[in-house]
Amino acid sequence: MTIDLSFFRSETSNALRAEGAFEARSKNIVRLLDRRGVNVPDTVRARILACRDGDRLDHWFDRAITATTVDELFTNQP
Repeated sequence: MTIDLSFFRSETSNALRAEGAFEARSKNIVRLLDRRGVNVPDTVRARILACRDGDRLDHWFDRAITATTVDELFTNQP
């Protein structure tokens, strides 16, 4: 019995995996800020969760490690 696995190599499948990766990365940024006690207003939370720019998400994650306010997160953006 042969199973057709072409879907898993398709453009659609790759796009779904990328979307899931962006979603996970953005959720981790919000979680990190929350766990550190940084207030994340709903508008900022929505902005982070909507982002699909990998470089920007990397920058925000790095900034979230030490940021004490969400404003610090958005300084010196790529």
